[in-house]
Amino acid sequence: METKRIEQHPVLAVPARQAVQFYWNGQAFSGFEGEMISAALFAGGHQIFGHHHKDGSPQGMFCANGQCSQCLVLADGMPVKACMPPLAAGMQVESVAGLPQIPAADQQVTTGDVPIQETEVLIIGGGPAGLSAAVELGKLGIDSLLVDDKDRLGGKLVLQTHKFFGSVADSYAGTRGYEIARLLEDELQTYPSVQVWLEATAVGVFSDRIIGIVQGNRYRLIKAAKMLVATGAREKMLSFPGNTLPGVYGAGAFQTLVNRDLVKCSERVLIVGGGNVGLVAGYHAIQAGIEVAALIEALPEVGGYKVHADKLQRLGVPIYTGHTVVSANGEDRVRSVTIAQLDSNWQVVPGTDRTFAVDTVLIAVGLSKVDEFYLKAKQWGMDVYAAGDAQEIAEASAAMFTGKIEGLKIARALGRHDGDIPAAWDEKARVLKSKPGPVVCREPAAGTEGVLPVFHCFQEVPCNPCTSVCPEKIIRTERDDITGLPYCTTEGACQGCLGCVAICPGLAVTVVDYREDPEQPVVTLPYEIWRDRVGKGQTIAITDDDGRILGEFPVKRVVANRKKYPGTLMVQVQLPRAIAKQAIGIRIQPDLDLDPDELYSSAPLPDEAVICRCERITAGEIRDAIQSGVRDMNQLKALNRAGMGACGSKTCRSMIWRIFQEEGVDLGEVTDRVDRPLFVEAPMGVLAGVPGGIGDA
Repeated sequence: METKRIEQHPVLAVPARQAVQFYWNGQAFSGFEGEMISAALFAGGHQIFGHHHKDGSPQGMFCANGQCSQCLVLADGMPVKACMPPLAAGMQVESVAGLPQIPAADQQVTTGDVPIQETEVLIIGGGPAGLSAAVELGKLGIDSLLVDDKDRLGGKLVLQTHKFFGSVADSYAGTRGYEIARLLEDELQTYPSVQVWLEATAVGVFSDRIIGIVQGNRYRLIKAAKMLVATGAREKMLSFPGNTLPGVYGAGAFQTLVNRDLVKCSERVLIVGGGNVGLVAGYHAIQAGIEVAALIEALPEVGGYKVHADKLQRLGVPIYTGHTVVSANGEDRVRSVTIAQLDSNWQVVPGTDRTFAVDTVLIAVGLSKVDEFYLKAKQWGMDVYAAGDAQEIAEASAAMFTGKIEGLKIARALGRHDGDIPAAWDEKARVLKSKPGPVVCREPAAGTEGVLPVFHCFQEVPCNPCTSVCPEKIIRTERDDITGLPYCTTEGACQGCLGCVAICPGLAVTVVDYREDPEQPVVTLPYEIWRDRVGKGQTIAITDDDGRILGEFPVKRVVANRKKYPGTLMVQVQLPRAIAKQAIGIRIQPDLDLDPDELYSSAPLPDEAVICRCERITAGEIRDAIQSGVRDMNQLKALNRAGMGACGSKTCRSMIWRIFQEEGVDLGEVTDRVDRPLFVEAPMGVLAGVPGGIGDA
């Protein structure tokens, strides 16, 4: 039986898990107890979970975060999102063909009372912002309840295998995301005033200022004096032909599968979007043994950190700026993807299309705030706060600071903290939210004697762990600012401890040692991919900052400090002096071939692109309505059901707004949708307080 489990990883440890048998469409399969149903299906080689009732189109994964309903299956007869419920022994999982049938009401049931639980503070979301706020409240002994819909705390931190930027003292710089989640959770557990509910989904905020939460088959009602919304963000989608094929999904879903669930969900991917999310997802793919055919970005340059882009190019991933995706191609799932160049008017340049053979297209074109709970609570007059991406889209290091700040604001509002919020916190949050600076040219430090650190970062970003780790204190940043570029002073001598190489989140520091042979110095390179590719004596391809191969050289030695810097290897190679300071990367991935041009010589019309995934409404149908005079999202919903599906227009809403804009409509003339009372689907039996959720629908 085919399996796509990741059995080893250069950074992550593969845990021991209990294997259980479950059934997929009547056939016995093996999975792990407690993993998500979607992970077990992907591991078994199944990416098609069902077929849409409207047109029979194949349905699979998209967000892996409970935000859409693309992964709908039947689990023991009940319709569920495959990415949310845990697998159990003997579970009967079935694909959905047509509309799910509501179970027959063969018995009368009696609804139960749902008691209201009170707490001083309710925190929705257990990611970096929610955890950091809970820690501040816990320090002050404030009665708090933290709820999260996942099976563990950490939010997106759980998916991050790379080391974080920022500073060591304030934002765990040099520590990997999943380790930061564990550190925050460990600290939170020391504060008994904070209660945590996992696998608990907040579904609505009501006019009587009560918050509804579904945990398992139990409905809970919470009344809180203060509420903090730290629900993070959801991924944006693009409209292009083939955008709903299984194999097209968000970068966050991909990271969930490979880094949380340890499932090798692809053989070869193409990434759309050059922000940090897309760049990091590409790096995570290679760590999981998945080829990255290319990363494309519509803008003239990538929007994420240059060091992230450099890491990909050094490994052998081509980056095409000024390009867009034309179509994802295939019948049942993605078989290839066609891209093309854009002109200055954002139009595809004829004749520039090229097609890559891939089985996965990752969409990383930005994030939208999950702020429905915050806005509704404000509408009902609640004392509500927001932190992290629910407040402003930024890096997780910034989210931790906004969580700390909002936590103290809440404590002060409760009269439990009479001090000021440290002014330095606001400044640090501002710095951590700052965009990367312009790329600058830097010559490496002069000198060919002793030991010399070489810094391959050419763009100001909030990051300075190299200054903290240096025992000689000879590494500093320009302007002594966290965003300043690092340099080495002449006030002392580097002793070659290699700490700066090991801790750098951008893998942008090397050390050149001239002591043994000034003409053939030993260069130490950071490396986080497969150990078997860099064994002593093996010949490896060394690259410069832009990914150009400088030559092939044998590995002299591999240094590892697994206790302090797990997952980071330092590969030492003896190089000619002329190229020693240029060396920074190790090419891992070979050049990948394109598909024959004649396979997909013409792309379907853009009007065929699906906008509303739930109801299969195309861009053409929405344009027709707009051109006929529709200026109300609610009217649009009534006419063609756009935005009426199970997800509540979480995915299509921003794309519909974009079509209004493309049609020349003043967005001030457009009436927004009316939000549903519940923001997340919930079984009716659970909402009614029926024991065990009998009567679910």
